[in-house]
Amino acid sequence: MDAETELRELAPDPFTHAVPALIRIYEAAMAPPAEQLPGRAAVMSAHAEHPGFRSVVAVRDEEPVGFAYAFRGRPGQWWHDVVEAGMRARWNDRQVRRYLDSAVEIAEVHVHPGAQNRGIGRCMLHALCEGRPERTALLSTRTGPTPARHLYVSCGFTALLEGLTFPGSPDQPFDILAARLPLRGSGSRRSPGRSPWWPWTGSK
Repeated sequence: MDAETELRELAPDPFTHAVPALIRIYEAAMAPPAEQLPGRAAVMSAHAEHPGFRSVVAVRDEEPVGFAYAFRGRPGQWWHDVVEAGMRARWNDRQVRRYLDSAVEIAEVHVHPGAQNRGIGRCMLHALCEGRPERTALLSTRTGPTPARHLYVSCGFTALLEGLTFPGSPDQPFDILAARLPLRGSGSRRSPGRSPWWPWTGSK
């Protein structure tokens, strides 16, 4: 990650306040239908209430250019339950528990297109997982040879399930990847700073 970009950590409440600014990064990176954005923002805010929540924001010139967050996976969480059902259809109970009983679930990792290919995603991923008490990290990524998948594999993630479809997205298959903690390789030697609030929450 270049010297002009800084990682900062947001606690749950400041993260929730920052969602309007962060959702614009998600929109630029993922290009979803506009009608999906309010629902995505609501989901992000709800995720901040999950146990073990951690978020990092990449900032350049006091403007956010990337964000990522994760939390401890628990039964009753939508993503966790869908993935567990998919795993139990193919794996035995011992295998399922090996990956899910102590897992941090990486919900989102996004970098604005204008700031990609600078190591920001890798640094955010490592910052999320550094010092976690869980044994494993899990995430979902679109099926296929995408840049995101290349990043995850380079950090030690491997596929647990391939071609899983989530309710509401039957036409888009996802692969479920997992890695043992700590992650392989090196993120940034700079630990993310902390801040209780952001001046850019309501900025452009």
